[in-house]
This record gives sequence, C-alpha cells and structure tokens, in this order.
Amino acid sequence: MSIKFIDCPVFLSKFYVGKLSKIVPDLEINTGELVPSEMLRLVEHCEFVMNDHTYMDPEFLAHCKRLKSIVFMGTGASSFIDIPAAKSQGIRVRTIKGYGDRSVAEHAIALMFSAGRRVVEMDRSIRQGEWATLNSMEFRGKRLGVVGTGGIGSEVVKMGAALGLEVLAWNRSGVPNNLPCKEVTLDYLMGNADVLSLHLALTDETKGILDAGRLEMLRSDVILVNTSRGALINEDALLDCLRDHRIRHAALDVFSEEPLSKDSPFLELENVTLTAHAGWMTTEASINLFRMSLEELSREILNQA
Repeated sequence: MSIKFIDCPVFLSKFYVGKLSKIVPDLEINTGELVPSEMLRLVEHCEFVMNDHTYMDPEFLAHCKRLKSIVFMGTGASSFIDIPAAKSQGIRVRTIKGYGDRSVAEHAIALMFSAGRRVVEMDRSIRQGEWATLNSMEFRGKRLGVVGTGGIGSEVVKMGAALGLEVLAWNRSGVPNNLPCKEVTLDYLMGNADVLSLHLALTDETKGILDAGRLEMLRSDVILVNTSRGALINEDALLDCLRDHRIRHAALDVFSEEPLSKDSPFLELENVTLTAHAGWMTTEASINLFRMSLEELSREILNQA
C-alpha cells in the first residue's frame, strides 16, 4: 500500500515523531518542491495522499489510476483540487477544519488592537526618526460586531466579551445561545459596530457580502478586521472608503488575490494594517492540523482496506 504526504513543508515534517508518527506509521513524506512531471511520478502509484498545496486538475488526477483518497490540509480543497474530476474517478476528498480556530481568533484580536492603538503607525514613525505619540482608543465598552459565529467567530465573541467589549453578532444560521453576545441583524451590526470582524466561509451566497452599500452603513470611526476570505468584501469599494476616510481603518489578513501584488493600492494607504494570511500560522495550529489530517487519513485507510 502506497501512502504519501506529497508536499509536506519542512517545518511540519519535524513534528512527525512520537505519537503523531504512530497514527499512520507507513506514511512516506516528501518535503521537496517538485516540478509537475516529478509530482506525477510521485503520485502515480499512490492509493492515499495528503496534500498541503499541490494543484490537482483533471489531467493530473487522470494519472492517479490507483488513488482512493486525498486528505487536504485545510478547508480550501476546491482551490487546489478539481473536486468534480476527483469524484468522477471515485477519489474521496477529505478536508480538515477547526484546527486553528483559536489562533485565527487571536490574530483578529491582535489586528484590532494594532489598528485601534495605532501600533504600526508609531512603529513606522519611530523607524523614520520621528517621535510621534499618537492618540488612540480604549476598547472597554466599545461595540465589537462579529459576522459569523462558527468556530473562529465564536472564539472572537468570547475573547471580546472577556476584554470588556459589548459584542454584537450575526450568523446566517443563527447565533448559538451560549455565546456572550447580543444577536442582531446584519444591517444593524453594520451601522452600530466600533469594530467589525468577519468570520464567514466564502460561498456563492457570502461572496461580496460587504458590498458598496453595506460599507456605506459603517460608522466613520469603525475598524474593519478581516481574517476570513478577501472576496467577502468588494475591495474596490473598500479602497474608496479608505481613501476618503469614510472608515477609520482596515486590518486585513486576507485578500481577493494572494499574495498581494507589489502595486496593490492597499500598499499606498496609511489607514490599513496588512498581514500575509497568517492568522492560522502558529506552531500549535500546525500541530493540530497535522494530527487531525493524520487521523483522517487513518480513517480513510481503514474504511477502504
């Protein structure tokens, strides 16, 4: 039986020891960056694979005659794997969610503080030889609006409440009753939040949910935080709002196109804080992801043995 992790990041391979190595003991790990022809040879006889970032289009999958299951490292499998093509070949595609909820939530809160306390602005000023003590805001008693209360959004709700913010929340399927927040309509949340944090999955229904109309509803002193998906926001409309100072600040970890291009208009704006889709990127979340992926792979092997 051929079982391979076809594109394991080097740092992640170091965790395949002890208890983790016993979950799938026959796993072969490739840490090298392969050209397409080399990758095809690697997977040609595989029955089970773990995939971190390799694109698998119909032509690629057609070469995988023995492949039964793919465990994708994360939730965005459709961005890398042609799901209909895999299904037509009888290949099961499994994804992993929930591994980094706490890490992403902490990143959202960190972006909120960075924007509100103007950390990046002062850092830039000091590096340029200017000693600018900038006025900022205290968050206690402010309204934190959380859009989406799945795993990550729920963590943000709890953190916000613990910090003394008044938390408003909206979720497409309703907000869980056990969360320390007030459930409101989306439009009410838009117009009343001092901080707006997005935590929705990207679907046909949520793409562009923050369009020009909804962005116009936001308070002029709002901080917008997005650690979810860039395409939730109409970026052209957001850029117009930022240029005209119709909103206070945008703290963004995700963008409609990644990596952000060197000529991106976001780079020209002072009222923006940018990070490189790094909300999930902690040692703890990486270990969780690896463990959960191995456990899912083990179940796939047992189910199809």
